[in-house]
Amino acid sequence: MRVLGIDPGLRNMGWGVIDADGSKMSHVANGVCHSVGQDLAARLLSLHEQLTDVVARFLPDHAAIEQTFVNKDGAGTLKLGQARGIALLVPAQAGLHIGEYAPNKVKKTVVGVGHAEKHQVEHMVKLQLPGVKIAGADAADALAIAMCHAHYARAGAGYAEALKRAQA
Repeated sequence: MRVLGIDPGLRNMGWGVIDADGSKMSHVANGVCHSVGQDLAARLLSLHEQLTDVVARFLPDHAAIEQTFVNKDGAGTLKLGQARGIALLVPAQAGLHIGEYAPNKVKKTVVGVGHAEKHQVEHMVKLQLPGVKIAGADAADALAIAMCHAHYARAGAGYAEALKRAQA
């Protein structure tokens, strides 16, 4: 299974691609889409084009996206939501299965602690994907999101297989 993890952001949208085969995970690629343009529509379009290119280049089977949390700045939350819309739209256009995960769930899965700090997440990503060169904090988060999805998709597949055997 090839998983594209996406860390939504309006200025910087992190992405990371991993291959998962059972419990074995390997790094494929990672990077950051930087929005370009003066107005919101142009910035969203540039994110859409860049993320579409990532999907076309790496041909993932699944996508995983971090859920948005609401903060005190309503306008900022709304803009992040619009970038998150792009992060959901692009994989949906490619027909990918999309998983969504809360930030605490990603951290708990990858680090073991739901309130881990960014440097802890990056450290654990490097440990679990030996030799990876991470393109920045947003890309590290995206790889962690992909790893979280690989873990839960694997668990879900095992449950579905057991259910199928039980019904046979």
